[in-house]
Amino acid sequence: MSSSTVWKVGIVGYGFSAKIFHIPFIQRSSNFRLHAVVQRNPSPGNDVTVDFPGVVSYQSAEDMVQDSTIDVIVITTPPNTHFHLTKLALDAGKHVVCEKPFTPTSAEAEELVTLAKNQERVLAVFQNRRWDADFATVSNLIESGTLGRIVEFETHYDRYRPEQPTNGSWKNQVMAGHGAIYDLGIHLLDQAVQLFGLPARVTGVVGSQREHTPAGLEDAFTVLLHYPGLLVTAKSTVVSAEEDQLRFWVRGDKGSYKKFHVDIQEEQLLAGMRPGDSGFAEEPSERFGTLVTVKDGRPSKSAFPTDKPPTYVAFYQTLADALAGACRPAASGEEARNTIRIIELARESSTLGRTLDF
Repeated sequence: MSSSTVWKVGIVGYGFSAKIFHIPFIQRSSNFRLHAVVQRNPSPGNDVTVDFPGVVSYQSAEDMVQDSTIDVIVITTPPNTHFHLTKLALDAGKHVVCEKPFTPTSAEAEELVTLAKNQERVLAVFQNRRWDADFATVSNLIESGTLGRIVEFETHYDRYRPEQPTNGSWKNQVMAGHGAIYDLGIHLLDQAVQLFGLPARVTGVVGSQREHTPAGLEDAFTVLLHYPGLLVTAKSTVVSAEEDQLRFWVRGDKGSYKKFHVDIQEEQLLAGMRPGDSGFAEEPSERFGTLVTVKDGRPSKSAFPTDKPPTYVAFYQTLADALAGACRPAASGEEARNTIRIIELARESSTLGRTLDF
């Protein structure tokens, strides 16, 4: 279903997330119109009213939520602000899209989920990597039965960045709801739960791999999700000296699939491409994964083309339908709460040195 209603959107924050991951897709959808942005300190070359003439600029979220013409508030600020700003918007009667990670704790997430229900507002979390091309490919291979019964599922976000970052970005600071497992792990765990549901048990190793981490920023993790007959490994490291980084390795009793490289959409967006441009979200053949199937008892290997995904536009298309009452949002607050709970258990498991029941 596709709603014909046009919803006015206000965005809190005008940084990387707003510019790269939200505005291009909001503009691509006929159901949304960018109406306002909170930008506290515009400057020459970084002014939303210059970049998007006609868009209203607010100095604070408190001012924005008083704008009665805004239907949806999109929160793109650092994770430690998500709870306060989401609550502020819901209390003002707005629908909310919150950037990932949703909140630092599952208790905060639950409070917001309850508030959204009481206010009869849609609450969605921007888990955009559900629409990665590689994840679409993996999902289709599993759902089609091509790999048979899945026994091991590895999902990686590895990099070679052994030196401590020196820029002043909030991403390099210790704060509630931040670190590699909240920043990158939230995507890997969300995808795993989409495929296999909630795990029975969780084992985690969370910490720092860089030699010098005076602030104690958690830059790496390995999380094991235990299911009957299946083990999921979600992993991110900053000390992976590889030319091509592993993304997926899925093993079943009828075959396996191995994929290197992350989805190309972010890379293309940073290069200036936009959804709808020719070739957007399409992987070149040299980045295809490898499919192994068993024929006559012998494994046979071949390159396997990456699916062309619906792109991150699908998030906002589904959101429009949810706002029209036709379905639930694609990534609901309830789902995000459950993934945050997995992260809490993984960090607790790492501290205690033992596996925990979900």
